[in-house]
Amino acid sequence: MKEDCIFCKIIKGEIPSYKIYEDENVFAFLDIANDYYGHTLVIPKKHCENVLDCDNETLNYVINAVKKISKHYAQKCGFQGVNILNACGKAGEQSVFHLHFHIIPRKENDGNHIWPTHESLNNDLGDIASKLKL
Repeated sequence: MKEDCIFCKIIKGEIPSYKIYEDENVFAFLDIANDYYGHTLVIPKKHCENVLDCDNETLNYVINAVKKISKHYAQKCGFQGVNILNACGKAGEQSVFHLHFHIIPRKENDGNHIWPTHESLNNDLGDIASKLKL
């Protein structure tokens, strides 16, 4: 746990939350932004800044919880799908530096537009692939 981390404080119960799910490794709660119905944050209880510094075991716990919660929303709560989002690092627009995934439950024709729309950049994809390939 990190003393000055808002999500660590939520896990410890120092800040109230609307808990959706908890096990020994993961905590999930509603996002107080209250911007989308059921917008849920899924976080590890172990403090990691983001995907890049998280150990594989912890990341596995988190993504399995994301799947479990998402299936629950789709199978038991009347949703037809979910958006699962993660921001990683300051340049990736991460705002709280404790690893977290967003689950946004979706219904067909709900009017929500999560994905940004952009014009094609007309880049040479072959050139990009050769530069980014592992």
